[in-house]
Amino acid sequence: MSQISEKLTRDTVLETALENPFEALIALGGLTLFEFIEVFFNEVSDDPYKPNWHIQLLCDELTAMAERVSRREPKLHDLIINIPPGTTKTLICSVMFPAWCWTQWPWMKFITGSYSSDLALESADKTRDIMKSDKFKKLYPNIGIKEDKDTKSNYRIAVKHFDKNGRLASVTVAGGRYSTSVGGTITGFHGHINIWDDPINPKQAASETLLNTANLWVDSSASTRKADKEVSVTIMVMQRLHENDPTGHLLAKEDKSIRHICLPGEIREYRQFVQPKSAIKFYKDDLLDPVRLSWKALDELKADLGQFGYAGQIGQNPVPPGGGMFKVDNFQIIQQMPGNNHIVSTIRYWDKAATANGGAFTCGIKIARLTNFKTIIVDVVRGQFAVEKREKIIRDTAESDGRNVEVYIEQEPGSGGKESVEATIRRLVGFIAKADLPHGDKVYRADPFSIQVNEGNVMLLQGLWNKQFIEEFKGFPFGRFKDQVDASAAGFNLLSAKRTVRRIT
Repeated sequence: MSQISEKLTRDTVLETALENPFEALIALGGLTLFEFIEVFFNEVSDDPYKPNWHIQLLCDELTAMAERVSRREPKLHDLIINIPPGTTKTLICSVMFPAWCWTQWPWMKFITGSYSSDLALESADKTRDIMKSDKFKKLYPNIGIKEDKDTKSNYRIAVKHFDKNGRLASVTVAGGRYSTSVGGTITGFHGHINIWDDPINPKQAASETLLNTANLWVDSSASTRKADKEVSVTIMVMQRLHENDPTGHLLAKEDKSIRHICLPGEIREYRQFVQPKSAIKFYKDDLLDPVRLSWKALDELKADLGQFGYAGQIGQNPVPPGGGMFKVDNFQIIQQMPGNNHIVSTIRYWDKAATANGGAFTCGIKIARLTNFKTIIVDVVRGQFAVEKREKIIRDTAESDGRNVEVYIEQEPGSGGKESVEATIRRLVGFIAKADLPHGDKVYRADPFSIQVNEGNVMLLQGLWNKQFIEEFKGFPFGRFKDQVDASAAGFNLLSAKRTVRRIT
């Protein structure tokens, strides 16, 4: 390049920068994702743009993932982002990010999904709105959407090629976007970058069935839809809702390579959950975003969401500090049992799991009622057992407990549950063994026991099982496992009924 033409180029860029700084940035190499969001924010939102440090952090993480994919390099990890609602997470990850990638690498293919098809399609449509805006067409005249492949759920990118006179010479079909919902089908499309934005919502998180459906979909259908198994990456962005939500489910897999970004809305109570730890220094007055999520706003959210909802959605820890329904700090651990003259009744209550590898545990709780109406959890037998081994353990435990300890077995609904409990009782010949058919949901049944725990009226006999037992109670009802809570609450309710009958007579 001659000195004259070089000077003309610098002068042209300078003139452009004075008139439109973003056009100048594109001429000098393109907008960063962070800059792209600022430029196009008002194409999809009526609210004023509110920059905050977390937006830059997320942009940096997403950019690093995309650049590695663009170079066709083997992936280092997938990415999970946990961040509260109302922090522009969907706009950043599901709306702006794909559009920005296409300005750099129009060949990229995306699959995006959410807990509902409506939410997934809304994000896809907003991306389309950006790309059809006059501003986008001016800044990126060669990038658009293929006219005959332009629906909310499935559209393709068209790259326009112009001749030296500025006339359209040809169009090349490049990447695209396929949008679906959790549980939906993904047929005939594979993504270089797959984005799961809120794969489950708060109501669904309360259902074990819907949780398992979401996790199974993430494991099976979603994980197989990759354009290049070595290169393609998955990005999941969500608020925490349950210990076994898709975030918890994936982080529990030891063989998964995952980079975890966790940004609680406040760190007075949730500092320990921040990832990366270097992000802590950006919090102001212990707040992630004082404009979007002020202390006043968080106080209102706490009142609306309750302690569990706030802990998960704001704190990114689905177990509230100090416990939730059960104030586990109020458990008293004792070194030895009181004398028999202080014990009114003792029972062993079994909550049976059907198989050895079904995810649930078989649990037998030995629980005693004292003359002062306090309760002691004496012993816990717990494990994942095949049917024959489980039945042998139940019989061996009864013999160890002695014949003065009554045995109760929870009966699952339906004929199968009845047959199973009857088979167990037949094996317990010589012992007082009964079926118990509980009514109402688990939280309702656990409520009377939680009152006694929270009042400090429940003791635990010291044992190796104490720690795991307390951890499960801390997370109830949104923890991954509930067998020890269910069995303890059921045993307590039965002992309470025994006490009531004794008083009446």
